[in-house]
Amino acid sequence: MLTSEQLRNYIMQGLPCDFVAVHGNDGQHFEAVVVSPQFAGKNMVQQHQLVYKALGERMREEIHALSLRTYTPEAWARNANEMTSEN
Repeated sequence: MLTSEQLRNYIMQGLPCDFVAVHGNDGQHFEAVVVSPQFAGKNMVQQHQLVYKALGERMREEIHALSLRTYTPEAWARNANEMTSEN
């Protein structure tokens, strides 16, 4: 059974990332936040495709569902600033 940590490592091995967090507890359904400079200038679909490419065949064989939130480092920093200013 695939773990969240394994999935996180697979993403980080296949895509240059500043930050990756993966959650999931049944070995097939996962949620991930991925921050990568590779996402600059790409729309959300293209960003997700980069993550899927990093995972390769695992997307067909081991992972049933993956919910993604993708950010460039700049968008991630803005998001963090917005979250801290709301509290």
